[in-house]
Amino acid sequence: MKYNYLTLEAINRFIDNALAEDVGEGDHSSLSSVPIDAIRKARLLVKEDCVLAGVELAEMIFHKVNPELKLSILISDGIEVSKGNIAFVVEGKAQSILTAERLVLNCMQRMSAIATQTHKAVKALVGTKTKLLDTRKTTPNFRLLEKWAVKIGGGENHRFGLFDMIMLKDNHIDYAGGITKAIKAAQSYRERIGKNLAIEVETRNLEEVKEVIAIGGVDVIMLDNMDLVSMKTAVNLINGRYKTEASGGLLLADLPSVAACGVDFISMGALTHSAKAIDLSLKAFE
Repeated sequence: MKYNYLTLEAINRFIDNALAEDVGEGDHSSLSSVPIDAIRKARLLVKEDCVLAGVELAEMIFHKVNPELKLSILISDGIEVSKGNIAFVVEGKAQSILTAERLVLNCMQRMSAIATQTHKAVKALVGTKTKLLDTRKTTPNFRLLEKWAVKIGGGENHRFGLFDMIMLKDNHIDYAGGITKAIKAAQSYRERIGKNLAIEVETRNLEEVKEVIAIGGVDVIMLDNMDLVSMKTAVNLINGRYKTEASGGLLLADLPSVAACGVDFISMGALTHSAKAIDLSLKAFE
């Protein structure tokens, strides 16, 4: 699992696009009502318990809007915080603070929600060998930050997109004419393009698991929507020859029993697609 998606170039590109969407030709509300030379302070107020995420990003957003804005960070990313905590204080040109405010809050509220949900899931796996993975069930154009938030919350990132791994899911297998044909085609494709892409295959039952084992040449076998008995049997059949990943609508309460089956990974789309925004606000003072 690689995390080379999180580059300064990618983050700056996101910020530029987000500011262009929000600010457009100018922040007329602030430009019209706040004196151009007004210097003010604001603090990031935490309004519910959570794992904080997006502080580092917030600093980058403020500095992109105005490099002269100063941030005093009191709580860093990945820290469990309580209602009433102050995460940071920003000081500088009031118009700039107001222009950056909503983008900072939108990102931090979403990232903190994902980090909090991920942290709870990771805690449920303590004492097992199983690692928690995210999925591609992310918000378009926001995946970079959602996967970053998973890392902040203590989880691991699965593939970033369609380009960095071969994952043969049910529809690929059905369109290819079955598991054997899909795997052999993927192996030939990988050799033809000269890229050492990992191959993961989704299986829906024990017969499919046996078929993958018989063919070989893959890296991960996904056990999708299997009951616990089938999953444990599958792990025993695979016997460490390939990594195993449990998937399929899993909830927080399911994690300990699934991990007890001996899988290497559990992937959860709910980390990103069902996280409820954390209540944060940027409050002016002095």
